[in-house]
Amino acid sequence: MNKAADIVTHDRFEYPELEKPTSVPLFQTSLFTFPDVEALRQGLADERSTHLYSRGNNPTVEAVEEKIAALEGGECAKLFSSGVAAIASAILSNVRAGDHIVIANDSYTWAQYISTTYLERFSVEATRVDATDLEAVEAAIKPNTKVLYLESPGTLYLRVQNLPALAALAKSRSITTIVDNTWATPLYQNPLSFGIDLVVHSASKYLGGHSDVIGGVVIGTRESIDHIFRTEFLPIGHVPDPFQAWLIHRGLRTLHVRLAYHYDSALTLCDFLSSHSAVERLYYPMFPLSEDYSLASSQMRGGSGLLSLRLKSRNRAKIEEAVNTFEHFRIGVSWGGYESLVFAPVATAHGDPSMLRLHVGLEDPLTLIDDLDRALVVL
Repeated sequence: MNKAADIVTHDRFEYPELEKPTSVPLFQTSLFTFPDVEALRQGLADERSTHLYSRGNNPTVEAVEEKIAALEGGECAKLFSSGVAAIASAILSNVRAGDHIVIANDSYTWAQYISTTYLERFSVEATRVDATDLEAVEAAIKPNTKVLYLESPGTLYLRVQNLPALAALAKSRSITTIVDNTWATPLYQNPLSFGIDLVVHSASKYLGGHSDVIGGVVIGTRESIDHIFRTEFLPIGHVPDPFQAWLIHRGLRTLHVRLAYHYDSALTLCDFLSSHSAVERLYYPMFPLSEDYSLASSQMRGGSGLLSLRLKSRNRAKIEEAVNTFEHFRIGVSWGGYESLVFAPVATAHGDPSMLRLHVGLEDPLTLIDDLDRALVVL
């Protein structure tokens, strides 16, 4: 008899009897067992509310979902393996062959790809539109429009959309509204309170906050999230790993502190950039000189660390030289972590070379201003 094999294979400790820990426990397990066949039968019949298999539900994942739903003012949330998985599932759960989508033209490029190139294979049409123009959105709606996909502020130009008006327009046509709220986070904007149906986030950004985790989340009514769970999440398997969820939960604990610093630092940099000789236009909706400030401040309670600017120069070589001069702004495609980043569309085939997107991190803002001044003098 190999007693050692039995000892290392089976745990005698019952984890539910643990005293309440200060940190959410990490349930890094693929499955859960049952005391008898009848309990298993019941679990199989209701996987949505049962700990059966971590591809469906997991206690660590559920703790994150509960916290994000509460922050966003929603009834329920579902965590996904990535932001694009959350976006795709929110859209796919509301369309079928022959339907039509209206999507903001300054939304995340992968959201646009899903709505157009990907879904075109399944006979779903999409129309890109300037979602800051209510009349343009209304003109784009067709009898078969089922989804209005928004991102406010937008992904590059950070223009703000009138969410209450767009939600009311969509409801009058029985259209489901989805808003990407990654920029403002649930701390500073709650689209559900304006009548929006579903909110999506890239949890890789501020919710995680440390540039060490990928994730996404959808928030809405319990009915809508249950529908997404049954039709997209469980069959396709966009499953967040428990450790991935644990990292997001860790980041959520400091979100209010980090975001306040990002916001204050971004405003400090806006003051500097708004009068800089190399800058043609600044895009940051919560800056008082922004054309969107009135609408933005009516919908949001604050801002994040992401801003964009249009340079006066159109010289691609000089712009590349300026970007390569940065010391504290690292060159990268994402944002929302502790570090400052610069994304240069000049590196892409079709991007506007005069644009720069900056993520203002947790460094001293005066250090970042010096870095900007040294780089922009090249122009």
